[in-house]
Parts: sequence; C-alpha cells; structure tokens
Amino acid sequence: MSWKPLFWLTEQMSKKPLFNREKQLLKEFDLVFGMDEVGRGCFAGPIVAAAVHFDRSYLWFKNINDSKLLTHKKRKRLSSLVLKYGICFIEIIEVETINEIGIGECNKKIFENLIKEINKGYKNKKIYFLIDGNKKGIGYKNLEYIIKGDRKHISIAAASIIAKVYRDELMKRMGKIYKGYNFGKNKGYGTRYHQNAIKKLGLCELHRKSFKLEKFL
Repeated sequence: MSWKPLFWLTEQMSKKPLFNREKQLLKEFDLVFGMDEVGRGCFAGPIVAAAVHFDRSYLWFKNINDSKLLTHKKRKRLSSLVLKYGICFIEIIEVETINEIGIGECNKKIFENLIKEINKGYKNKKIYFLIDGNKKGIGYKNLEYIIKGDRKHISIAAASIIAKVYRDELMKRMGKIYKGYNFGKNKGYGTRYHQNAIKKLGLCELHRKSFKLEKFL
C-alpha cells in the first residue's frame, strides 16, 4: 500500500468536507482559497463562481457541506457566516459571453478571472488555490483540481454556498423582469415547467442561445 498523508486518509473516511487540507497548506502558504462555480448546466442566466479563504477552523464548519446538499435556509445562514469570517471573492460571466465563447471556455475563464483578482489584491502573499472539478487548463502553478471537492474540503464547500446563494438571489430578481419562466424557483435550470414556458413564450434575453434551446420551441 502506498503512503498517503494523514489529511488524505482522514478525508477519505469522512462523509463531510474537512479543513485538514487547508491547514496543511497554510503551513507553507499565506492564503488558501477554495473555489467553485454554479449555474453551468442552466438554460438561462450567468454562471457565478466564488473563492473563499479561512485563516483557521470554526465550530460551525461542522454544518458546511456541498451547497446542493443543503436546504435554502441552511445555505442562507451559512452564507452569512462565511462572509463574516472568511475572505470572499465573487465573479460573474454573463449570458452574452457564454453565447459568444461557449460554456466550457467560460468555466475556465471565470476561475482565471478570480485568480487574477485575488493575486492583484494580495500581491506580496503566497497563495494556493483548491478548485472543484476536473482540470481546466489554467496556467497557474499553485493550484490543484479536486473532483467533488465541495464534498471534501471546507473552503470549496463554502465557495459553493456563496456562489449558489448569490446566483439564486440574482435569478429571483431576473424572474421579476422576465416573467413567465419561473426563474425565481427554477433558477434557470431546464425543468419541465421551464421547457413548456419556452415553448409558449419563446426565448428571452436571459436564455443561453449557444445551448440550442430552439428545440423546445
């Protein structure tokens, strides 16, 4: 059996994200940001990504998990705690850009933008990034990609919560402008109601034309 660091073994046994990897990295780096995005598979609306750094662990970390596994009420409460005790950055890529260069390229670009913004704000700091998902080809050495990272590492899970809450609120506001699609509830995802609304109302400015949604008309 090959040797594995203690934080890796502990995380494999845990069913919830832990702060072990971040604590280990903080011995070498000044800042460790977990990063995640939401909205990639939506029919409408932007994609939103967040980056979160904690300088230490907190008791309320035990309540943090992948945002998709939390109730709306828990996400809102945890989002307030993350914003209060963590260092947070949020990045948005609008529908126009998604339609222009594609969702895959936007998914890479949104993390590149976050890294650039964070490095700009902390020029003299050694920074490491933990990014949820597969390799995205980002040209930065101090980072790693973690599949299902929002279920393994606290900072990534926290980023998923921040991004989810921010985007959900944005889509609620958009639902009041683009009526009939129920964006306040489906957040732009392709639910049956949303598909039927497209058939009835057509596509609006918030829809991702690059997703070939004309098949629902």
